[in-house]
Amino acid sequence: MASLKEMRNRIESVKSTQKITKALNMVAAAKLKRAQDQAVAARPYALKMAAVIANLAAGVSGDGAPKLLAGTGKDQKHLLVVATGDKGLAGGFNTNVIRAAKERINTLIAAGKDVRIIAVGRKVRDGLTRQFGSRIVQTFELSDHKVIGMNAAEPIAELIASEFEAGNADVVTLFYSRFQSVISQVPTPKQLIPAVVDGDAAPIDLNGAVYEYEPSEEEILDVVLPRNITTQVLAALYENQASFFGAQMGAMDNATRNAGELITALKLTYNRKRQAQITTELIEIIAGAEAL
Repeated sequence: MASLKEMRNRIESVKSTQKITKALNMVAAAKLKRAQDQAVAARPYALKMAAVIANLAAGVSGDGAPKLLAGTGKDQKHLLVVATGDKGLAGGFNTNVIRAAKERINTLIAAGKDVRIIAVGRKVRDGLTRQFGSRIVQTFELSDHKVIGMNAAEPIAELIASEFEAGNADVVTLFYSRFQSVISQVPTPKQLIPAVVDGDAAPIDLNGAVYEYEPSEEEILDVVLPRNITTQVLAALYENQASFFGAQMGAMDNATRNAGELITALKLTYNRKRQAQITTELIEIIAGAEAL
C-alpha cells in the first residue's frame, strides 16, 4: 500500500495535470470562436463555386470536357488526401479521420486498386506510416503556418493537380473532419477529381435565359476547376481546425473534471489512512504508558 508521502506526491501530480488540462481547455475555447467563424464563412463560397461549376458543366460534354471535371474515364488509381492535426490531446478527433481513411484504403486495395496518400498533418502521417508508409507521397505539417489560409491550401492543391496531370491518379478523394458543434465532428470524404457538385449546391437559375460565354465554358472551367480544388482544400482545413479545437475543448474539459474527481477520491483515501495511522500511534502510546 502506498505511504502517506507517496499519496501526497500523487495528489500534487494530479493537481499539476489538472492545471495543464484547464489551461488547454481555456486556450481551445479562445481559439474555437475564430476557427468556427472561418469554417462557417468558407461554406457559402465553396457552395457558390460548386454552383458555378454545375452551371458551366451543363454546357460541356464529350471530349471537350476538362479532365478535372470528367476525369480520366478510369477508376484504377486513387489518391487520398487525409487531413488531421499536428497535435493530439483532442479526444478521438485524429483517430476518427484516420480510421475512416484506413477503411477506404483497405477496401480499395482489396479491390485491386492502386492507392497513394497525401498526409496533411503530423498525426495522420504517424497513424498511416506503419501500415501504408510506402504509399505516402508527401506530408504537409500545418504547424508550419501561424494562420491557416491560402498559403496552406495552395501547395496541397498544386500537388494534387500535378499528381493527376502526371497520370498518378484517376480519382482524388479528400478526408477531413466536418465541424458540426463542440461535441460533434464528423469524418467526411469529399471527391475532388472528377469534380462532383455538392448536393447542397444547385446550378444557378438563369430564369430561362440563354447565355453565351466568352471565352467558352471549357476555357472558363480550365481556370475555375483548379481554383475549386484549392477552395475545397481550404474549406476542409478550416473545418478541420474548428473540429480540432472543439474536440480538444471537450477532451480537456472532461480531463479537468476527471482530475478533480480523482483528487477528491485520493484526498479521502489519504485522510482515512492518516487517521488510521494516528489512531494506531495513540493506541501504542497508551499501551506503552499502561505497561510502565
